[in-house]
Amino acid sequence: MKTIIEPFKIKSIEPIKFTTQAEREEVLQRAFYNPFLIPADDVLIDLLTDSGTSAMSAKQWAGIMDGDESYAGSRSFFRFEKAVRGLTGLKYIIPTHQGRAAEKILFSIVGGPGKYIPNNTHFDTTRANVEFTGAEAVDLLIEDGKKPDLIADFKGNMDIQALESFIEKRGAENIPLCMITITNNSGGGQPVSMANIRETKALLRKYSIPLFLDACRFAENAFFIKKREPGYANKSIVEIAREMFSYADGCTMSAKKDALVNMGGFLALNDAELATKARNILIVTEGFPTYGGLAGRDLEAIAQGLEEIVDEHYLTYRIRSVEYLGEKLIKANVPIVRPPGGHAIYLDAKRFASHLSPEQYPGQAIVCELYRLGGIRTVEIGSVMFGRYDKSTHTLIPAAMELVRLAIPRRVYTQSHIDYVAEVVLEVYANRNTLKGLVITEEAPMLRHFTAKFRVL
Repeated sequence: MKTIIEPFKIKSIEPIKFTTQAEREEVLQRAFYNPFLIPADDVLIDLLTDSGTSAMSAKQWAGIMDGDESYAGSRSFFRFEKAVRGLTGLKYIIPTHQGRAAEKILFSIVGGPGKYIPNNTHFDTTRANVEFTGAEAVDLLIEDGKKPDLIADFKGNMDIQALESFIEKRGAENIPLCMITITNNSGGGQPVSMANIRETKALLRKYSIPLFLDACRFAENAFFIKKREPGYANKSIVEIAREMFSYADGCTMSAKKDALVNMGGFLALNDAELATKARNILIVTEGFPTYGGLAGRDLEAIAQGLEEIVDEHYLTYRIRSVEYLGEKLIKANVPIVRPPGGHAIYLDAKRFASHLSPEQYPGQAIVCELYRLGGIRTVEIGSVMFGRYDKSTHTLIPAAMELVRLAIPRRVYTQSHIDYVAEVVLEVYANRNTLKGLVITEEAPMLRHFTAKFRVL
C-alpha cells in the first residue's frame, strides 16, 4: 500500500497564532479552565469539534456566489432538496440553521412529560432537546460499546434485546420514536452496522414505533459498513447510505459534519402530518420552509457538500487520517477507545488519569493540560458533559465512560499537524501522574459543559 494522500490541493490558507506556555496558562485561568471559553485566536490546533469546522471546496465556494437569495421558492432550495432526497429517499425535506434546530422542532412535537426517546447513545444537544420537553432520553448501547479497549467492528450498535425490554416496560404508546446515532459520537465515534439498523427497524415495526436516524456522520458510517460488514464491499457509498435511510421514517442532520459546511442542517420525514406541524414551528422559529434559517448560498454549499462527502477517495483519506493518529497513540500505550472512530480519537481518561476519581473530572484535567502544553483545544466527554447529581444523596452519578475527544476537522489539518498532536498527547501521558483534578464552581442547568467554570483542586 502506498501512502494515502489528501485527495485535494490547498488553495487558500489561514495563519495560526503561536503562544508560549506561560501565555496559555493565563488564557486557561481567564477561561476558568473551560476550553469553550478560550478565544479561538489563542488556539494553535483546534480539535474541540468537527462541527462546522470543515474547509469548503472550490465548488462549494462557487455555490456561495451562485446562491439564490429569494425569500420563497429559491432555486438553491430545490437543489438542496434534490440532494437530500436523493440520498435519504425521504419525502419531506425541511431546512434548519443547524442540527439542534431540527431536534428542537421534532421533539417539541413528539416529546413531553411521560414520553421516552430511546437511542443507541444520545449526544449532548439531542439529549437536551428531548429533556427540555419533559421527556426522558434513554441510552441503550450494546455492552461492547461501553468497553473502550475492546476491539470490535460495530461498537455503536443498539442493544436490540434491551430495546424490546424497554418498550415492554414503558409501553409503545409512550415512545413516539426511537433514534440511532450514526456514527455514535458519545460512544467513541463507533459505527452502527446495517444489520443492526435493519433489526432495530424490524423490532420497532412490531410496535408501530417510527425509527429516526441522527445522520450527521452518515457517510463515515457507510464507509465503515463497506469496509467491515459482509456483503457491502462492492457497493458504493451512495448505495449503502440509501439502504441505511430506507429503514428510517425520518432523520435529523447537522450538515456541519458530513455535508462539509460551516452552518446548516435539516429535518427529513415521511409523515405528512408531522411534516406540516414541523413546518408550522419552522416558520415561527427559523424561517420560510424554503430557506429555514439559512441563506440560499448555504443551501447551495450543503447540496454540493453532500455530493463530495460520498466520494470514496475522500472517505478513505478521512478515516485513515484519524486512524493514523490512533496508531501513534496505541504504539505508545496511550489508552484510547479502540478501534479508532470515524471523526475523532477518544482518550480513555479513566485509565489515562487513573489517580483521579470521576468527581475530580479526569477528562477535563487532560483537556486543560493538552492546551497548556501544546495549545491544542479538545473536549471532555464524560462526567462533565453527561454526569448527573443524585439530589437525594448530593453525589455525582458519573458518566458511563470518561473520555477526551480529539475531533478532527475535515480537510483542515495536514499530517505534520497530526504528528504534533501526537507528540503533545504523549508528553501529557508521560507526566499523567502530575495531573490535578478540578471542581465546578459555576454551571448552567442544561448543557453545562458549554459555559461551566472550574477551579483546579
